[in-house]
Amino acid sequence: MARIQPVILAGGTGSRLWPLSRELYPKQLLKLVGDQSLLQATFTRCLALDNANLPIIVVGEEHRFIAKSQIDELAAGNVAILLEPVGRNTAPAVYAAAQFCRNCSEEELILLVLPADHLIADVNSFNAAVQEAYALAKKGRLVTFGVKPTSPETGYGYIKKGKGSAVESFVEKPDLETAKRYVESGKYFWNSGMFAFGVTTLMEQFELHSAEICEAMSIAVGRGKKDGPFFRFDAESMARCPNDSIDYALMEKSGVVSVVRADLGWSDIGSWQALWEVSDKDVDGNVTSGDVIVEDVTNSLVRSEHGLVTAVGLKDTIVIETADAVLVAPMNRAQDVKAVVQRLKKDKRDEYQLHRTVYRPWGSYTILEEQENFKIKRITVLPTVKLSLQMHHHRSEHWVVVKGTAKVTCGEAVFLVRENESTYIPCGEKHRLENPGVIPLELIEVQNGSYLGEDDIVRFDDDFGRQT
Repeated sequence: MARIQPVILAGGTGSRLWPLSRELYPKQLLKLVGDQSLLQATFTRCLALDNANLPIIVVGEEHRFIAKSQIDELAAGNVAILLEPVGRNTAPAVYAAAQFCRNCSEEELILLVLPADHLIADVNSFNAAVQEAYALAKKGRLVTFGVKPTSPETGYGYIKKGKGSAVESFVEKPDLETAKRYVESGKYFWNSGMFAFGVTTLMEQFELHSAEICEAMSIAVGRGKKDGPFFRFDAESMARCPNDSIDYALMEKSGVVSVVRADLGWSDIGSWQALWEVSDKDVDGNVTSGDVIVEDVTNSLVRSEHGLVTAVGLKDTIVIETADAVLVAPMNRAQDVKAVVQRLKKDKRDEYQLHRTVYRPWGSYTILEEQENFKIKRITVLPTVKLSLQMHHHRSEHWVVVKGTAKVTCGEAVFLVRENESTYIPCGEKHRLENPGVIPLELIEVQNGSYLGEDDIVRFDDDFGRQT
């Protein structure tokens, strides 16, 4: 019996959830609802499916370590993590996952493709819909999951149902009046972006309708290389691949597409308004998180990540605070947050890409202060982990240990630095920081120099395979 192979697509940036979602820490890695990130919640749902293998994760190169760390927290075993060296939308990712599965096993599999950043409240209905899709996929159908609309949403694509389970057409994101007609007709579903299909059927249909993607991604997988726990697609081959969604490249063109109705309590949490809609509210219709005090506030979302946030006399308003940015917007302008991110990119500001706390495979650092010729960081190094052996051309560093013990390499010297002790790393000196203990190492780093960018690192050796 063919087994289900979940494939979780964990790329994307979720720019409409800025300032919480950033390019290097996107929404699928955030804990927006409950105690798990959206990626972890998606993975956990897959573990409960009948007749299913461990999920495969497809993730961008820059998110690989934090994604692996979150999956490791679930203690599920050895999970295949496929790395995209360049972003090329969902069609190349899905085809590459199918090719990877074909190369690893001759067993016929039914791929269940799931975005990592969606919320599904009704897990039992999800399981039932997957089994219905599985049965259709075994018959050679390409299956999509359609969600019954609850409102005339302009942020989603739509599916028009034909006879039986067949799809009559896919429709791009409509304007408001068109969306209203779709909802009133009862003939349309929201396109959830979830799919199921046999590996053989999928690859045959790709060859018929998107041969360029087949050729480029077959080479990208064939020339791909294992890198520790990861499998990295060949960058040069993938860069030549068309940048298409699976809807455009395949589903809209194929004649063997079916839709399964999926009433799952589903949301793609594509905006702050969408998060407000699916979250538990107080008696005034407010959703609050963190250190928040509200007075005479109704139907609003107020979230604090860093300090106290107070609000008075607001209605239908979004207020999001992080350590380095604050967003305030009317609820009905939630989709326009993306324009702010585009402005930040245009102005070459770091806030679109990074939080003040940045996660690395060895731990994290938080920028406490930054001026023209100095920067102060709080650095946390995980137990038994070491940073790369490296040097800087333009800055020196002074380390003060505040918790734990550091093992330091500076030039030819190797020594321990304990709590309340410090050491100095001259500009141009090879050095390395290591935590030999069983508790996290915390230190304050003061950088001085003419250039303090993160790209002023020359690596000579690195446990995580990062290049200079």
